[in-house]
Amino acid sequence: MLEAVAHLGAGATAKQIAAHAQVPPATAYRMLNFLVADGFLVRVPDLSGFALGRRTSELAYASAASAPTRSVTDVLDAIRGETRHGVYVASFRSGTLRIVDTDPDHEVVSASTVMRNPHAHAVGKLMLAYHPRSLDTSTLRAVTARTVVSEQALHDELATILATEVSFEDEESRLGRAALAVPVREPGSNVVGGLCLQGVSGRINRDNRDLKLLLREGAQQLVGLI
Repeated sequence: MLEAVAHLGAGATAKQIAAHAQVPPATAYRMLNFLVADGFLVRVPDLSGFALGRRTSELAYASAASAPTRSVTDVLDAIRGETRHGVYVASFRSGTLRIVDTDPDHEVVSASTVMRNPHAHAVGKLMLAYHPRSLDTSTLRAVTARTVVSEQALHDELATILATEVSFEDEESRLGRAALAVPVREPGSNVVGGLCLQGVSGRINRDNRDLKLLLREGAQQLVGLI
């Protein structure tokens, strides 16, 4: 409930909050009344909706005081210290890809390049898997001779990505280059981005357990940071 109000903003109605939190209206009304009574929420002056109350500030202060602040750069610097490959993070909230942190020592594909041909990039395929509406505006062009241009083959690959939570490309966007990508989530478990590792083809493959473990541990540390 609190996350829904924070996302929707002050004045959010009970109906809007119930829909956002995906709970039955009757349950939402009951929980909202409890949260108002405990000071976590308040009613806006015209009583039409809700806003965060003073006790949410207390929670935020307690959380900040008890946990050290870690940034995306801190997490990626640690990962880069464990590998010679390029590492970067992308956000694709609402199906639009944005590079959050690029690698200072390796060439990283630009967001505009990935968005032109997401089916040819590991992080782009990750976005297509978790934000399938992005497929509506995608044209399956052959960037290289190894690019997947069959709709059925791409759908099969996206299904594998959802099942394994690993995306892979091998010379599909550029000859000689390969990449792995894993999903990055927000605290509510929604996938909002991807952590990508790229390097020379042949040195990166989808079966490399060490690289996948490195990425998954990094993605876990990035929860809530992008």
